[in-house]
Amino acid sequence: MRTDCSIFKFIITTLALLWALMGNLKPVWAQADTVRLQDKRLMTQVLQPGNRQYLVYFQMLKNKKNLRFWYWIRNTTIENRNGEKVFTINQHWFGSDTLAYRSVYSVNRTADFAPLYHAETINGKIKAYNWGADKITGADSVKDNTAKDFSLAFKSPNFNWNLDIETFEMLPLAAGKTFVINFYDAGLDPPAYVTYKVTGSEVIATTNNDKVDCWKLFTESEYQGKNYAETYWISKKGHEFLKEEDAFEGGYRYKIKLPQMTPDLMKRFVK
Repeated sequence: MRTDCSIFKFIITTLALLWALMGNLKPVWAQADTVRLQDKRLMTQVLQPGNRQYLVYFQMLKNKKNLRFWYWIRNTTIENRNGEKVFTINQHWFGSDTLAYRSVYSVNRTADFAPLYHAETINGKIKAYNWGADKITGADSVKDNTAKDFSLAFKSPNFNWNLDIETFEMLPLAAGKTFVINFYDAGLDPPAYVTYKVTGSEVIATTNNDKVDCWKLFTESEYQGKNYAETYWISKKGHEFLKEEDAFEGGYRYKIKLPQMTPDLMKRFVK
């Protein structure tokens, strides 16, 4: 009887200790990594120069006979700017008419992906900015810059939200990871921290039915009372952004990376 009682006490004590320990432990997925410029957590060495093209399309669930298409081109090069090594990223967005077209040009340090310069041209109007660690200002040296008088002070350095795809490719993704990134969309509201969670992995089929193992990166937000959710598929081996699926009220938006065999459209336009 004493033996049974001792065993019972041992079990109760062990369970109590385990319960206490569990109360002090946090699940792995709950531990967030804040990605700061000064910490240099982005793996900038994996961002390779080259041309990337994407098919972007919208599916409205109540409209079974229509899809809206965009065609994105993002070209990354490594250059020297004022004696400093930088990434230059040129974007071209094409739609169904000329009004949909926009071009984007961004310059970032290769050491930490810190934004240095950003310009967008939409409907023939340019907005250009000099981007620093403590503020962003309109570039007064750019002709006809509609944002020349813009100025916003920063509380802390941030990343260019227009380059979210490239930023995701450089994250040290792993099972259960959560990242908090201070993003800023040039010329708009002040910077904000955005949370992204690795929710798992998935093997997806690409060209020739090749199987690619990907991390799934997820974020969600609310705007004017409506919920939005975005999921990104980043290849584990090559750190390539291959696919995105966004869910919003009444529809979806998809981004699909096109294969390397896709013709480089920019080289074919008449200069």
